[in-house]
Amino acid sequence: MKRAFITGVTGQDGSYLAEFLLEKGYEVHGLKRRSSSFNTGRVDGIYADLHKHDNRFFLHFADLSDASSLWKLLYDIRPEEIYNLAAQSHVRVSFDIPEYTADITATGALRLLEAVRQTGIKARFYQASSSEMFGAAPAPQSEETRFHPRSPYACSKLFAHSCTVNYRESYDMFACCGILFNHESPRRGETFVTRKIARAVAHIRMGLEDSLYLGNLDARRDWGYAREYVEAMWMMLQLDKPEDFAIGTGETHSVREFAEQAFAHVGLDWQKHVRFDARYCRPAEVDSLCANPAKARRVLGWHHRVGFEGLVRRMVDAETEQLKLQLEGNPRAFARTAL
Repeated sequence: MKRAFITGVTGQDGSYLAEFLLEKGYEVHGLKRRSSSFNTGRVDGIYADLHKHDNRFFLHFADLSDASSLWKLLYDIRPEEIYNLAAQSHVRVSFDIPEYTADITATGALRLLEAVRQTGIKARFYQASSSEMFGAAPAPQSEETRFHPRSPYACSKLFAHSCTVNYRESYDMFACCGILFNHESPRRGETFVTRKIARAVAHIRMGLEDSLYLGNLDARRDWGYAREYVEAMWMMLQLDKPEDFAIGTGETHSVREFAEQAFAHVGLDWQKHVRFDARYCRPAEVDSLCANPAKARRVLGWHHRVGFEGLVRRMVDAETEQLKLQLEGNPRAFARTAL
């Protein structure tokens, strides 16, 4: 039985990856930050009673800001695969808390890489890099495109990406970087624009709200379905030698198109409800991100299956279903979505 360790396991990608690995027979260990409130909603469906002997999913308290906690976990768990998905991942917020973003997203990755090196465990390492690192670089972007980050988040991700490459080259570590373009799902955080749109559509349709406030409607992104992207993460760590890959659909759509599709799915005109709010714009905008996933298709055999319209429908339908359950007082409304 292979053993995997996932930072950011309670997030969108972490929860999908944990499910994927469990289905493949792994024992999965996840890092969880200590909080006074429950923050495990996305993984509650796979979390079992600790007293059961057949449990293969475990949560551990640790933090990427605390190197000693990482060392202890690696010594105790001895994983064969490590997936570093943890980060302060909201781009707009990174302008407001740049130091914290750098400490967790950049230095946190370095702490984990150094923990792997110092403990001497023979683990394959995956670093969750980001298409935001390309920033102002012209689209389409591939593994060979020059990086031009435009936010503290992107700068932090680029530091973590570069450190991973450096540790691979310096210490012969099996370390891969997945440069993932925007990947969404019903499990996306509510402050991210795709989930924000989907949630607003459901509420407006039910007559609970009337307006949705957005920032830059012209920003174009390569949007895919997150559940499919975690498969690419795993594929990278199964290779004979470590390499970096750009993962995306190869198509771009604007925020305006996402809103238009989402409202149209429930028979509404987006222009009657969407309002502009400059507070949601970034000090430095990224106009267009579009993947060239040719290498991933050729080497990994990875292809996206859910297209843009299908993704929008999934997210809107999930929000609508959850809202209906809440209005009915059904306790299932607060359960983690299975999508």
